Amino acid sequence: MTAETANPDTEPERKARAAFRTAGGVLRMADALRAGIHRRTLYSMRDAGEVESLARGLYRLVDTPPLANPDLVTVAARVPHGVVYLVSALAYHDLTTQVPHEVWLAVPRNSEPPRLDYPPLRVVRLSPAPYEAGIETHQLDGVSVKVYSREKTLADCFKHRNDIGLDTVLEAVRRYKGQGRVDVDALLRYAAVCRVARVARPYLEAIL
Repeated sequence: MTAETANPDTEPERKARAAFRTAGGVLRMADALRAGIHRRTLYSMRDAGEVESLARGLYRLVDTPPLANPDLVTVAARVPHGVVYLVSALAYHDLTTQVPHEVWLAVPRNSEPPRLDYPPLRVVRLSPAPYEAGIETHQLDGVSVKVYSREKTLADCFKHRNDIGLDTVLEAVRRYKGQGRVDVDALLRYAAVCRVARVARPYLEAIL
């Protein structure tokens, strides 16, 4: 019997490492259990410094590359029905100079409230039509992250102009134009979904 087969922890940890790497280095406890990885294995690897806890029930394999978007990845992994929203979506699409100090997240109106110790969240509940419109899925650090499209985000910003400030909205529209990929029809369509077409149209016509 070799030293490797004599060590009862070797095979479970090898299986866990493979599952982490398949998932891009980040794994939820629930997904680990579904993959046949025991809690004891994760706790042992955590105590040995092989994995780190990003949030309750969310782990990262330490020897994988550092996360480029740790907050969005953590939120997406813990709140899979959440969609990156408003200022956080603006930042993702490079439509603002602001640095969000919390993750803005949209969830369905009747969903359970997200429970997350970190990062801080600003949760907005949406009815079905505005929640479902304009969702894009991006792969960040190996994790699927839902983000509203640029056009839907601008419509959302007009909807919440009193919360985030009209200056922030107009800066976003100007940066959107500067990116050179303008779709006015989509903008007006999403503005209608958000019931702000009448408000948004004069500003869009003046800037775009």
